[in-house]
Amino acid sequence: MTRPPRRPERVTSNDDASPSAPGEGDEQPFRGVWTLGARLLTLLAMSEQRPLIILGCGYTGAEAARQALAAGRRVVGTTRSPERASELSRVGVEARVVERLEDEVAHLVPEGADVLVTFPPDGRTDVAIAKALGRARAIAYISSTGVYGDASGHIDEDTPVDGRDAKAAARLGAEEAYRAAGGIVLRAAAIYGPGRGLHVRLAKGEHKVAGGGRNVVSRIHVEDLARLALAALEKAEAGSTFVVADDAPVPQAEVIGWLCARMGVEAPKEVPREALPPTLQHDRAVDGRRIQRALGVGLRYPTYREGFGACLDGGEI
Repeated sequence: MTRPPRRPERVTSNDDASPSAPGEGDEQPFRGVWTLGARLLTLLAMSEQRPLIILGCGYTGAEAARQALAAGRRVVGTTRSPERASELSRVGVEARVVERLEDEVAHLVPEGADVLVTFPPDGRTDVAIAKALGRARAIAYISSTGVYGDASGHIDEDTPVDGRDAKAAARLGAEEAYRAAGGIVLRAAAIYGPGRGLHVRLAKGEHKVAGGGRNVVSRIHVEDLARLALAALEKAEAGSTFVVADDAPVPQAEVIGWLCARMGVEAPKEVPREALPPTLQHDRAVDGRRIQRALGVGLRYPTYREGFGACLDGGEI
């Protein structure tokens, strides 16, 4: 039975194509509208009937689940935590506690399902389960711009990757496995949203900066990342790779100053660059325009102002 569309609550763990009216010169406008409407209804019905399987239903996975449930889809999500499974179940996800995905994935993925993979790589699991996803209609894998290593400046899909770091090498291995299975790879910039990101670290007094925060940082709101991942499952070419970031890579100091003023908190302390985690040392502007053009999907939060503003206005940090 198809579930009625609803908007479930957000799990804390944490396109916009509006139909246009026919032009004045269109012939047989009513027939055109009827045809378009029939196609849209057919696509919607097909999507609702096709299950979404989320392997590793963490922060990004939970948001993708929320959006898919709101569209009336059946969603199955895996986790290793019974407590996490209970949270997911309460919002409508068919949660499965799975210790070893490689042992269970063949039974979890029915014929024609869409599969979204969001768990971090461990160097072995991705290769094993990618081979078992032959029955899936489409596969999307959430990777990271960490695969570009120490590259600085402009970053896009044509930028050479750097697998010298162990974590980057594991990511690249997972990407290769899923692409070989026809999967779509999304290399996400820093993911933020309710309960996660710079605003949370500033509120807790945990954030540190080096060099006055002059380094450029790219980010993506979790809601936009989930929307693009779901759209990629519907529209992207099998085996394609995209980088995902908002439209405003800016110096870290700009975002910090804006957030501190909005939140009424003190500016973070200055520390030597080597004291920062590698993710905060990078100085690069990730260009995420290609995936938006390819999928015809814009961002709800194109800059940090809309994204962090929504978090603060909603009373969530």
